[in-house]
Amino acid sequence: MTGPKVPAFDIATVVNQLRDVRKTWRHAQGHVGEFGAQGFPSRQTIGQIIDILSAALFPLRLGPPELTMRDEDAFVQSSLESALPLLATQVRRELYYVRPDRGSQAIERAVTAIVEELTLRLPAIRRLLDSDLEAAFNGDPAARSVDEVLLCYPGTIALIHHRVAHELYLLGAPLVARIMAENAHSRTGIDIHPGASIGHSFFIDHGTGVVIGQTAIIGDRVRLYQAVTLGARSFATDAEGRLLNEPRHPIIEDDVTIYAGATVLGRITIGKGSVIGGNVWLTRSVPCGSRVRQTQPSINIETTDPCDPSDWSSL
Repeated sequence: MTGPKVPAFDIATVVNQLRDVRKTWRHAQGHVGEFGAQGFPSRQTIGQIIDILSAALFPLRLGPPELTMRDEDAFVQSSLESALPLLATQVRRELYYVRPDRGSQAIERAVTAIVEELTLRLPAIRRLLDSDLEAAFNGDPAARSVDEVLLCYPGTIALIHHRVAHELYLLGAPLVARIMAENAHSRTGIDIHPGASIGHSFFIDHGTGVVIGQTAIIGDRVRLYQAVTLGARSFATDAEGRLLNEPRHPIIEDDVTIYAGATVLGRITIGKGSVIGGNVWLTRSVPCGSRVRQTQPSINIETTDPCDPSDWSSL
């Protein structure tokens, strides 16, 4: 047997060309000389961090199989002692990359504050996730236990990532949070921007293809089915044509259900208790208690809740 053949072409030439492309790109992005001296946040490490934190939040189900209740606290402590320094490193890399001019002392204080505050919020995150698990169990007749929901449902994986990522986003580490969210997107097919605000008892049924934009606000006890999009209808720009990061995604009030394939776009409000049918394309607000379904040739909206419709005269 003979070894692999050496390529006939000159690899060194390709290496040099790739270097030139990198230099051109970095110059265009304003990255002159060395940048990101601490390195760039690692997608692989952030995935490891959320896996460790998930086990710390649900030790008997997402921790090692040999774990018992007697050893839970020790395991949780060990997990946090493992995950938090890793997280600090990733947050430090983000802050040095984004604002290297802040100075090392200011950055280190910010890193410590972000990691400590996230740690203090973990019990509240666990309580939110408990409400999500209960909502899924109570809302899906196929679920036989909350443990099954925790272990098997992609919506649960996405929400564990989101609940942690959202806090990091609020605390000042949006890049680490975004990478964490995109890890969940890759694993589940559910795309939730870490900036989205989501209330308790949230249930994503099936989940594949769900998209929730950055400025979306979702109330309590909301249920989404697969392929639902809560997106932007348009993007505001400044005088030079640059996109502005303004509220542009829907507000979904409490107790709303949105069925598979529905697309809800723009800064509109879906009123409390409404039901949005499958495959509906919706770009205007609807009052509380509405039933919106796809009909030909237009969408039909029925209001069944006795709420005051006076605010919706423009519909």
